[in-house]
Amino acid sequence: MPAGFVFDYFEALGDVLRSCEREAVGRLGALLWAAWEADQQVFLLGNGGSAATASHFACDLGKGTVVPGKRRFRALSLADNLSMLTALGNDIGYDKVFTEQLVALLRPGDLVIAISASGNSPNVVDAVEYANQSGGVTAALVGFGGGRLKEIAQHTVHFASDNYGLVEDAHLVLEHALTQWLRQRLAESG
Repeated sequence: MPAGFVFDYFEALGDVLRSCEREAVGRLGALLWAAWEADQQVFLLGNGGSAATASHFACDLGKGTVVPGKRRFRALSLADNLSMLTALGNDIGYDKVFTEQLVALLRPGDLVIAISASGNSPNVVDAVEYANQSGGVTAALVGFGGGRLKEIAQHTVHFASDNYGLVEDAHLVLEHALTQWLRQRLAESG
């Protein structure tokens, strides 16, 4: 019966959500708030399901946090421009599709949020290395053992699971919780 499997999955997702460090989530929230306060750009990136999460996160930051009369978040998913991705992938290499966009767009102090279940996607790792060297603030949402991103990102939220679906679900739950918190904080700020 599928209901048993589905509810076991729900239970496992709860365990994965509780596996991350509360302090790491707090730091990521503080980074996003600081980016808004300084009117810095927030860049999001990832591959596959993580690209979808990057796109969703950028949408929720750009629209879901809107409070009338308040300045808006400046958020952009680097996974959304198909023409740019394929041109860079074809002409330069897929490992540079995010980095090359950051070369044109990143300014010191901008926030780069890299999303990767394994933490080892070469193009995501390359972009974080570039952002670190160029004055960016870097954060990673990872799963599994955290991979290379856990080592190089300045801030990391790690969900302990080797199941891609559970890790990707946890990343999406986190972005929803953070963007709803940010909207509430904007509404309450003077």
